[in-house]
Amino acid sequence: MPTPRIAAIHDLSGFGRCSLTIALPILSALGAQCCPLPTAFLSTHTGGFTGFTFLDMTDEMPRAAAHWKSLGLDFQAIYSGFLGSERQIGIVEDFIRDFRQADTLVVVDPVMGDHGQVYQTYTPAMCSGMARLAEEADVITPNLTEAALLLGVPYETLPAGEDGCREIVERLSLNGRRSVALTGASTAPELTGAMCFDAKTGRTEAVQTRRVPREFHGTGDVFASVLTGALVKGASLPDAARQAVEFIRACAERTAAQDLPMREGVDFEPLLGLLTGGRP
Repeated sequence: MPTPRIAAIHDLSGFGRCSLTIALPILSALGAQCCPLPTAFLSTHTGGFTGFTFLDMTDEMPRAAAHWKSLGLDFQAIYSGFLGSERQIGIVEDFIRDFRQADTLVVVDPVMGDHGQVYQTYTPAMCSGMARLAEEADVITPNLTEAALLLGVPYETLPAGEDGCREIVERLSLNGRRSVALTGASTAPELTGAMCFDAKTGRTEAVQTRRVPREFHGTGDVFASVLTGALVKGASLPDAARQAVEFIRACAERTAAQDLPMREGVDFEPLLGLLTGGRP
């Protein structure tokens, strides 16, 4: 069987684990060929660093896509994350329409904010565009802040607890038409993980693991990358989410034990063997 191809549409930071520096090794470890379509190149990511460089790749994105189209490339999945402008959202919409086939999995991580705050680079028009892009997805992976933005409600009014998270994912499913993996969902104070609505089965299920009492940069990218790779390999949504949640917990425990700075992200590279069925 040919190695599956996944088009990964994310930014690339030279230092600080996030976006493509997470997606490339994780998707490769899960047995997929990751084909990056960078939205920007930064010397470091923007969380906790100052003075970083930024190269906007917006103009190059449609040219690269057109070249791929001329080569007759096909992708088993299209996976998008942080986008830098409203124009890029339209480019990704066009990419999905050009490359989507009957069996293509489209995963949209609607990166817009966290902890109840919208990222500084996201305008109301961009948030509206991201909601529109998410309508093209088979699976979305919002956190609670992004769920509120997609639903068009204040973050503070989101329902809480396990029942609340179930209500959120079911409301986000577009009447059962798309799957949802809500990250940062907790059913008890000592637990964290995801709440999943599976459009294939119509079932909602909590996927939980023990909480590591620290914040870590890039865990949303780890979650969405593991989830995407596992789904392409044929895992069910709850099983893919479970693999992602347990991998993040292992990475968080390793990172916390080393007391690494939050801005460096989770120290996941030595644990990639966990994704291949081997040992770290």
